[in-house]
Amino acid sequence: MTWLRSKLTAVLGVAMLLTGCGPLGEDELRQWTTELRATTKPRLMTLKEPKQFFPQEYIASNGTEPFNAMKLTQALRRESSESVANASLIAPEMTRRKEPLEAYPLDAVKMVGSLTKTGAPTALVSVDKLLYQVRVGNYLGQNYGKIVSISETNMSLREIVQDPTGDWVERTTTLNLQEGTEVKK
Repeated sequence: MTWLRSKLTAVLGVAMLLTGCGPLGEDELRQWTTELRATTKPRLMTLKEPKQFFPQEYIASNGTEPFNAMKLTQALRRESSESVANASLIAPEMTRRKEPLEAYPLDAVKMVGSLTKTGAPTALVSVDKLLYQVRVGNYLGQNYGKIVSISETNMSLREIVQDPTGDWVERTTTLNLQEGTEVKK
C-alpha cells in the first residue's frame, strides 16, 4: 500500500510540473509583439555630407618661419638649461638616505607640542599613534620636506614638488599645532 501511495504521489507531482510549463500566456505575448512591430516604424536620420578639405600651400609672411632649424635649436637649448636647473634642485635629495618620518604623508603627521632642548627648538609630532621629536634640518613627509623653522605654535617645511609641467619647484608648507581634546571623567 505504501509503495502504491508513493508511486501515485510521484506521478501526480510530475503531472503538476508538466502542466505548469505549458504555453499559457505565450500566445498573448506573440500577438502583442506582432502588433508592436507593425505599428512602429524606424526613424532614419539623414547625415550631412562632410565638408571637403582643400589643402593650401604655406605662404611665408613677415613673421618667423615655423620650420626654421635655428628656432628649433634655440628652443631645445632653452629646455635643456631649464631641466639642468630642475635636476640640480632634486639631485641632492635623491642621493641622501631617507629619514623614517618621510614614509608618511604630511597629512598623517600632527604637531602636538614644542619645547626647547639644549637651546634648540624641538617639535613633538604624532604619527601613527607614536610621538617623535624633530628639529630644524630633519625631513618630514613624502615631498622631500625639510624643516626650516620651529615656533611654539607651528613649524615650516621646504618641500620639493613637481608642478603641472613636470618641473621641480620649491614650496613652503606650515604645520600648525593641533590642540588635543581632553577626556572628561
